[in-house]
Amino acid sequence: FALPTTIIILVPFLRAIPHELEEAASIDGASRLGFFWRILLPLSMPGLVTVGVLAFVGSWNGYLLPLLVISTGTLPQDLWPLPLGVTQFSTQYSQDTAAVLAYTSLAMIPALVFFLAAERRIVGGLTGAVKG
Repeated sequence: FALPTTIIILVPFLRAIPHELEEAASIDGASRLGFFWRILLPLSMPGLVTVGVLAFVGSWNGYLLPLLVISTGTLPQDLWPLPLGVTQFSTQYSQDTAAVLAYTSLAMIPALVFFLAAERRIVGGLTGAVKG
């Protein structure tokens, strides 16, 4: 049984959060659920955003699953996902390099916009939670 890559990335991030925070929250009267919602979730937000970005980019650039699901006769080529659309410009004897570059540039734009929107949350996670 193999864990998805996104889970493998998130677990060490959550283990890096110090246990002293939970002890301090319980001393202050927070329940375990209150600790989760008020302390752990905001501290793990950069890791969750990073996992979200990686999952989005991985599914956006997916090639094999759409190739297996979409058979040649069921969906017109105009409605193919972008990674499958790139294959329209490659044949056994030639390749339209300009069209392949345009398609891959177009496929990169939504992932880049999603990352730029989430960049502040990712960089915010680089600061520590405990002083000293």
